[in-house]
Amino acid sequence: MSINHDERRLNELGYKQELNRTWSAFSNFAISFSIISILAGCFTTFAQAWNNGGPVAISIGWPLISLFILIIGLCMSELASAYPTSGGIYWWASKLGGARAGFFTGWLNLIGLVSVTASVGYGAASFLNTLLGTQFANYATSFMGGDYIKQQFALFVIIILAVTVINVYGSRILAMVNNISVWWHVFGAAVVIGILLLVPDNHQSVSWMFTERINNSGFENYWLYVLPLGFLLTQYTITGFDASAHLSEETHNAHMSAARGIWQSIFYSAIGGYILLLAFLYAATETDIINSFDPAVNPYGGGSVIAILYTSLGGGAAFKLVMLITTAGQIFCVTACLTSCSRMMYAFSRDGAVPGGRLWKKVNSHGVPLNAVMASSIGGVILTLPALWKSPTGAPTAFYAVVSVCVISLYLAFLIPIYLRLKAGSSFKPGEWTLGSKYKWMCSLAVAEIIIVSIYFILPFAPAGTPGNADFTWTAVNYAPIVTGGALILLTIWWQLSAKKWFTGPKRTI
Repeated sequence: MSINHDERRLNELGYKQELNRTWSAFSNFAISFSIISILAGCFTTFAQAWNNGGPVAISIGWPLISLFILIIGLCMSELASAYPTSGGIYWWASKLGGARAGFFTGWLNLIGLVSVTASVGYGAASFLNTLLGTQFANYATSFMGGDYIKQQFALFVIIILAVTVINVYGSRILAMVNNISVWWHVFGAAVVIGILLLVPDNHQSVSWMFTERINNSGFENYWLYVLPLGFLLTQYTITGFDASAHLSEETHNAHMSAARGIWQSIFYSAIGGYILLLAFLYAATETDIINSFDPAVNPYGGGSVIAILYTSLGGGAAFKLVMLITTAGQIFCVTACLTSCSRMMYAFSRDGAVPGGRLWKKVNSHGVPLNAVMASSIGGVILTLPALWKSPTGAPTAFYAVVSVCVISLYLAFLIPIYLRLKAGSSFKPGEWTLGSKYKWMCSLAVAEIIIVSIYFILPFAPAGTPGNADFTWTAVNYAPIVTGGALILLTIWWQLSAKKWFTGPKRTI
């Protein structure tokens, strides 16, 4: 009965059932939970918050920003219930605002999903690189000539290849992988927290965790400039939850399962991530070492989680176990990211918005849009190429730039249908899962938050990346405004000169 209802609802939206509808409600929740991945974002972008605000940016910033993101997710859940299609937010925008709104939303969403796949994959590579270096004595100096920037990029490509293969073998295997991922994240995070509470001899005070401010950014205005840059940790970690909508056409009872998958993945990730981050701060006693960054003397500094783990646990078994748990969690995450990205590309191509769409919308014998998977992988690698160049600190600034591209593109894509739903008012026909009259203040707050964070995350992360600065260098530039802004300019030109003549929004396939 559920399958018949799902297919009938999809038919009403204009599509025939082409993808295999084998995902349960738990599997739908699992993919968003896996993409949010507290074992990925909390580890890989921790340094962004530590260096731009310190413990305050984490202990106070995380729950505050999480609350705003939950409101955004609740607004999207209502839309997912009304329109359960693989196109997700692109389809919602088209339905509520016409072809032009759908065109820009879809491309922002696709750019964001390619960049989140790239950023998570690169973050996983950096942790795998460290893990291999601690496990094998000659690895650090022998692999890729001992150049850790090249080492990380090579491992990044290997990881992308591996998750591409996993994505090719069908939705049943992917659902199983994501189900395993949930429990890996739950029990893995619990093990990490237990180790950080029990193994270190010394811990920080609770007062320090909630009041200590750190500014390693090089900028002076702590409250108005530096601290908000630290919020990138939360805004980046808790994203990608639109995956539950993109997998609607592969999920049973999608009009309810996808809606719940979105907000529940945010809610549980926010709680688990907060406990995990507080455990990091509790173990961060060697602040001078954590703050320093000299690859020759202290390769684990720079405000990173690895620095906290190494100074509190040493380089022994406990350290290696934590590194193994997070690295595996991050690989689970990038697998889910690629799935979501390929489904978005499939749906967008099905409606004729992507050049070469006939190729990307093809589904193989396993019920997988194989070509869309391949294109998503290659796009992620290309986007991350600037990470092959070091910034003045020795770290690849390009990683945080890709993170910013991800956050800005995805959240701007979220903003458009949320704003259009607000504008539609009582004319909007909700699904079974609805916000009722609360949509008015919730959608307004969601739109305001996204606009503010998008402005902050296109700003320079370091003085050397600020045009006009005496120490300016392109390797320190946050190229998020170049990628996202450039994409918007190109999309506008493309729309005016060509796309508006032939792109009419979602195309009915039945």
